[in-house]
Amino acid sequence: MSDFMRVEDLVVYQKLCDLHLEVCDLSHKWPTEEKYELGSQARRSSNSAPAQLAEKHSDRHVRNKIEGTNRARGEALETVHHLYMAARKRYIETSVFESYRERYHECVRMLNGLERKLEMQLDPTSRRFPSTPEVRRPSPEP
Repeated sequence: MSDFMRVEDLVVYQKLCDLHLEVCDLSHKWPTEEKYELGSQARRSSNSAPAQLAEKHSDRHVRNKIEGTNRARGEALETVHHLYMAARKRYIETSVFESYRERYHECVRMLNGLERKLEMQLDPTSRRFPSTPEVRRPSPEP
Protein backbone atom coordinates (compact mmCIF):
# COMPACT_ATOMS: atom_id res chain seq x y z
CA MET A 1 0.00 0.00 0.00
CA SER A 2 1.27 3.46 -0.88
CA ASP A 3 1.74 6.48 1.37
CA PHE A 4 0.47 8.65 -1.50
CA MET A 5 -2.77 10.45 -0.76
CA ARG A 6 -4.91 11.52 -3.68
CA VAL A 7 -5.82 15.21 -3.70
CA GLU A 8 -9.47 14.14 -3.72
CA ASP A 9 -8.88 12.58 -0.29
CA LEU A 10 -7.94 15.91 1.30
CA VAL A 11 -10.93 17.19 3.26
CA VAL A 12 -9.99 20.80 2.52
CA TYR A 13 -9.97 20.04 -1.21
CA GLN A 14 -13.43 18.45 -0.97
CA LYS A 15 -14.77 21.46 0.95
CA LEU A 16 -13.31 23.93 -1.54
CA CYS A 17 -14.82 21.97 -4.46
CA ASP A 18 -18.22 21.97 -2.74
CA LEU A 19 -17.96 25.70 -2.14
CA HIS A 20 -17.08 26.29 -5.78
CA LEU A 21 -20.19 24.47 -6.96
CA GLU A 22 -22.32 26.49 -4.56
CA VAL A 23 -20.73 29.79 -5.62
CA CYS A 24 -21.46 28.90 -9.26
CA ASP A 25 -25.13 28.28 -8.50
CA LEU A 26 -25.35 31.42 -6.38
CA SER A 27 -23.64 33.73 -8.88
CA HIS A 28 -25.83 32.62 -11.78
CA LYS A 29 -28.76 34.23 -9.95
CA TRP A 30 -27.11 37.66 -9.97
CA PRO A 31 -28.08 40.38 -12.46
CA THR A 32 -27.21 39.75 -16.11
CA GLU A 33 -24.72 42.63 -16.23
CA GLU A 34 -22.65 40.81 -13.60
CA LYS A 35 -22.37 37.61 -15.67
CA TYR A 36 -18.90 38.54 -16.93
CA GLU A 37 -17.98 40.83 -14.07
CA LEU A 38 -18.38 39.95 -10.41
CA GLY A 39 -20.05 36.61 -11.10
CA SER A 40 -17.22 35.45 -13.34
CA GLN A 41 -14.58 36.61 -10.88
CA ALA A 42 -16.29 34.78 -8.01
CA ARG A 43 -16.60 31.57 -10.04
CA ARG A 44 -12.99 31.72 -11.24
CA SER A 45 -11.43 32.38 -7.83
CA SER A 46 -13.65 29.79 -6.14
CA ASN A 47 -12.50 27.21 -8.71
CA SER A 48 -8.88 28.28 -8.53
CA ALA A 49 -8.61 27.54 -4.80
CA PRO A 50 -9.00 23.73 -5.15
CA ALA A 51 -7.25 23.81 -8.54
CA GLN A 52 -4.09 25.24 -6.93
CA LEU A 53 -4.07 22.35 -4.44
CA ALA A 54 -4.59 19.82 -7.22
CA GLU A 55 -1.84 21.31 -9.37
CA LYS A 56 0.85 21.19 -6.69
CA HIS A 57 -0.33 18.19 -4.65
CA SER A 58 1.75 15.56 -6.45
CA ASP A 59 4.79 17.79 -6.92
CA ARG A 60 8.01 16.18 -5.69
CA HIS A 61 9.25 19.36 -4.04
CA VAL A 62 7.79 20.34 -0.67
CA ARG A 63 8.33 24.05 -1.33
CA ASN A 64 6.12 23.78 -4.43
CA LYS A 65 3.41 22.06 -2.42
CA ILE A 66 3.60 24.90 0.10
CA GLU A 67 3.31 27.40 -2.75
CA GLY A 68 0.15 25.66 -3.96
CA THR A 69 -1.29 25.81 -0.45
CA ASN A 70 -0.49 29.53 -0.22
CA ARG A 71 -2.09 30.22 -3.58
CA ALA A 72 -5.19 28.21 -2.64
CA ARG A 73 -5.50 30.30 0.52
CA GLY A 74 -5.23 33.51 -1.50
CA GLU A 75 -7.89 32.39 -3.98
CA ALA A 76 -10.24 31.38 -1.15
CA LEU A 77 -9.88 34.81 0.44
CA GLU A 78 -10.35 36.49 -2.95
CA THR A 79 -13.64 34.62 -3.27
CA VAL A 80 -14.68 35.94 0.15
CA HIS A 81 -14.01 39.44 -1.17
CA HIS A 82 -16.18 38.86 -4.25
CA LEU A 83 -18.99 37.52 -2.07
CA TYR A 84 -18.60 40.54 0.22
CA MET A 85 -19.04 42.82 -2.79
CA ALA A 86 -22.10 40.82 -3.84
CA ALA A 87 -23.55 41.43 -0.38
CA ARG A 88 -22.69 45.14 -0.59
CA LYS A 89 -24.47 45.29 -3.95
CA ARG A 90 -27.40 43.44 -2.35
CA TYR A 91 -27.18 40.44 -4.67
CA ILE A 92 -27.02 38.20 -1.60
CA GLU A 93 -28.21 38.62 1.97
CA THR A 94 -25.63 39.49 4.62
CA SER A 95 -26.41 36.22 6.42
CA VAL A 96 -25.61 34.28 3.22
CA PHE A 97 -22.30 36.12 2.89
CA GLU A 98 -21.45 35.45 6.54
CA SER A 99 -22.17 31.75 6.09
CA TYR A 100 -19.83 31.56 3.09
CA ARG A 101 -17.21 33.65 4.86
CA GLU A 102 -17.18 31.29 7.83
CA ARG A 103 -16.92 28.22 5.60
CA TYR A 104 -14.09 29.76 3.57
CA HIS A 105 -12.28 30.79 6.75
CA GLU A 106 -12.58 27.20 7.98
CA CYS A 107 -10.83 26.14 4.76
CA VAL A 108 -8.17 28.81 5.30
CA ARG A 109 -7.50 27.42 8.79
CA MET A 110 -7.21 23.93 7.28
CA LEU A 111 -4.80 25.25 4.63
CA ASN A 112 -2.74 26.90 7.37
CA GLY A 113 -2.51 23.54 9.13
CA LEU A 114 -1.54 21.80 5.89
CA GLU A 115 1.16 24.39 5.30
CA ARG A 116 2.59 23.87 8.78
CA LYS A 117 2.56 20.11 8.26
CA LEU A 118 4.41 20.50 4.97
CA GLU A 119 6.90 22.88 6.60
CA MET A 120 7.80 20.13 9.07
CA GLN A 121 9.16 18.12 6.13
CA LEU A 122 11.77 20.83 5.48
CA ASP A 123 15.09 21.21 7.19
CA PRO A 124 14.50 23.20 10.42
CA THR A 125 16.81 25.99 9.25
CA SER A 126 14.78 26.61 6.09
CA ARG A 127 11.31 26.63 7.62
CA ARG A 128 9.23 29.78 7.43
CA PHE A 129 7.59 29.09 10.77
CA PRO A 130 9.90 28.37 13.70
CA SER A 131 9.22 25.16 15.50
CA THR A 132 7.48 25.46 18.79
CA PRO A 133 10.01 25.17 21.57
CA GLU A 134 10.13 21.85 23.25
CA VAL A 135 8.57 21.80 26.66
CA ARG A 136 11.15 20.97 29.29
CA ARG A 137 9.89 18.75 32.01
CA PRO A 138 11.48 19.01 35.38
CA SER A 139 13.70 16.08 36.13
CA PRO A 140 12.25 13.74 38.73
CA GLU A 141 13.45 14.35 42.22
CA PRO A 142 15.67 11.65 43.67
